[in-house]
Order: sequence, then structure tokens, then C-alpha cells
Amino acid sequence: MASIYSIRMSILLLSLLYLVALLPKSNAKIAEMDEYLRKKAEQSHVEYIKAYVPNPEAVTEEISEEVGETMVHHITKRRHLQEGGNKATNPIDRCWRGDRNWDQNRKRLVDCVLGFGRHTTGGRDGDFYVVTDNSDDNVYNPRPGTLRHAVIQTEPLWIIFEHDMLITLKQELIFASDKTVDGRGAKVRIAYGAGFTIQFVHNVIIHNIRMDNIVPAYGGLIRDAVNHIGLRTISDGDAISIYGSNNIWIDHVSLSKATDGLIDAIEGSTAITISNCKFNNHNAVMLLGAHDSTTEDKLMQTTIAFNRFGEGLVQRMPRCRWGLFHIINNYYSHWQMYAIGGSANPTIISQGNRYKASDNSNTKQVTKREYSTEEEWQNWQWQSEGDVFVNGAYFKASGPKIKHNHWSVATKRHMMKFRPGSYAGRLSRYAGVLKCVAGKLC
Repeated sequence: MASIYSIRMSILLLSLLYLVALLPKSNAKIAEMDEYLRKKAEQSHVEYIKAYVPNPEAVTEEISEEVGETMVHHITKRRHLQEGGNKATNPIDRCWRGDRNWDQNRKRLVDCVLGFGRHTTGGRDGDFYVVTDNSDDNVYNPRPGTLRHAVIQTEPLWIIFEHDMLITLKQELIFASDKTVDGRGAKVRIAYGAGFTIQFVHNVIIHNIRMDNIVPAYGGLIRDAVNHIGLRTISDGDAISIYGSNNIWIDHVSLSKATDGLIDAIEGSTAITISNCKFNNHNAVMLLGAHDSTTEDKLMQTTIAFNRFGEGLVQRMPRCRWGLFHIINNYYSHWQMYAIGGSANPTIISQGNRYKASDNSNTKQVTKREYSTEEEWQNWQWQSEGDVFVNGAYFKASGPKIKHNHWSVATKRHMMKFRPGSYAGRLSRYAGVLKCVAGKLC
């Protein structure tokens, strides 16, 4: 028999859901912007400005240099690798995948992030938290040992998993700052429920998990911090939603089949790296910048590197607004509408990607500019350098050419800025979830 407390909570929740339905739609999915959330939003805005890089070319050149050095290392060492040896082919993976004792040195991962999210440390400065329970039946007071209980804690945490588990989230999983979700050593799948919400926070790493079949949740009262319970509206059904947050790194995540986006970053988010991920079977893959009217997103800076955009994808790989987007050494195949799109004058630098178009003659163009005339977009900087185009694919460039004014001495010495698109396959070969067993190389 249900307790009186449970009955009262059910009645309260139903009442709140009714009230939520009467409220105007909030872009933040927040039904009640209380003092706690206002302070979080204000602090997030301050961090957003601090995270912005005024000289972004230095960051794009840095990752290009690292790719060059990794390929030199790979070419000279590959003949000497023993079976089962380190086969990492890009600089992020090379940084940690050669360590057989990765399970004892998990936090070394933070030394490996490159691009605009390069300062992200996640839960490095905190304790380990072991998820032992895959349930999510109490979003108001999460049970200790669950993923929801872990991500709302105030202190930094490095979150790992005791064993393989399927987690079906009843409501959005709302993160506090300074968290790493590290799925290495277990098969961790988030599916058939809500997704992750990274809102008004900073310093989050999501690594080596699978997310699929993500659906909207009804909202209501959800604990989003140890000391706060918020009232939420219906969620969009994004797998990972980044809202007003900075210093975010998403690496080796396999994503498919969400109701809305697989990864969305909007409304004052910046300092983001999305790397080594695998995307399949989805329509609107990635939205970076929500509205043409949201000029705050001018400071958005995102690196998209070594990912695989594979089967069953339609559009938005990514779809960009306002900010600067460095798209480097990714592997694209068979998009059904377009690969990279945008509006509101974003800067898009495409380097060393492989673009293979489908056989549909109407979808050969990689790029799509929306809500603008040619007179407007011809000054937007959308440039392609070292990309490879297959099966009639083509990139329609515009705006100023790329200027390499910030090459370091090391870059000049190796004479490698990034690797040509012909290398994108090997650089992204291990995109998506890795099989990691303690005592063995991932």
C-alpha cells in the first residue's frame, strides 16, 4: 500500500503538471525562475564572457598542430606495434589510450582535451562516485548510488559505473558543475527516457557512454541540486542539451534516435569540444545557437573533431548561428539534406574533413545558408581547407580566406597544420563508445 507521503506527493505533482501546462513555453524549460536560478544564470553569464577566446585562431592552430604531430608519430610507429598495442590515431586518443592502467589513472583524461573546450577538467578535483543503481524512480529525492544522485552533488565528482547498466531517465538529468561521467569499463546506455541537461553550469565531461531513443519528459518538480528543487516544463527530447553553460567536453559518445537534437548548445554557451563521437539515424543532429535573434551567442566557440557522421542522418552536422565553429578531420557520409548549415553570420572553418554525398543529385552541397540572401551571406566566413569531396559533394565557400597568422614554432617545424581529408577516416576510426577492460588498452 502506498504511504500517505507518496499519495500527497503524487497529488502535488499532478497539480504542478496542470499548472505547468498553463504557463507560457520557456526556452530554458524552467517553469519558475526563482532566486536560486536567477543567480545561477547571472554567474553563468559572467563565466561565459571569461571563457571566450579573443584570439580563436590560436586555438584552431593548436589542434591542427597536435593532429600533425600525432600522424607523424602514427606513421613512424605503426610498423612496430605489437598485436593489441596502442592504435590511437588522433591526438586526443593518443594522450590516454596507450595506458594499460587507464582504470587506475582515469583522471589523466583531462590532460587530453583540445580545442575550445581545452580548459574543461570535469570532476578531476573531487572524489570518485560509483553508480551502483540504474533506477531513476525518484527525481524529487534521488536515491544514493544512482546517476541522478551523483550529478546533483555540490562538490566536484568523477562518476564511474560498477557494472553494465541501462538507465531509463524518468525526467531530464540536470547536472551541477564540475562533473565527469566516465563510462569506461562498463557498457552504459541511456535510452528510452529523457536525456541530459547541462544548464547554467560549467566544467562538465561526458565520456564513453551510449545514448539512444531519447524522448521528452513531462516536467514537474525535479531536484537539480542538493539544495534546490526546480519546476520544469516539458523537455524537448534532446539527448544532450547545453544551455547557458561553458567548458564542456563530449568525447567517445555514441548517439542516435532522439526526439529533438542529439546535441544542442544554445543561449550563451561556449568553450565546447565535441570529439570522437559517432552519430547515426537521426534528423536534426546538432544545433549550435538557438535563434537568429539571440545575439549573445556571438561568443559561442565550438570545436568538432574526429567524429563520424554516419548512417541515417538528415541535416545539422552542425547547424550554426552567430559564433565560431572549427570543424576538423570529421568523416561524413550520405546526409539526406545537407551536412553543415547556418544563419546569423556564423564563422565556419572546415579543415581536413571527408564529405561523401549520397546519390541524390539534390543533396550534393555540403553547406546550406538559411534565412538570408546571397548578398547577405557572401560576406560570412565559411571556408574549406584540405577537405576531400566524394561522389559529387561540394562546399560553397564565402567570406574572407583563412589566415594562418598564429602558427607556433612547432607547427612551422612540422609544416603540418591539420591532416588532409584523406586522413579523416583513420583519425575518426575509433569514434563512438570504446570497449575498455581494466588492465588492457582501450
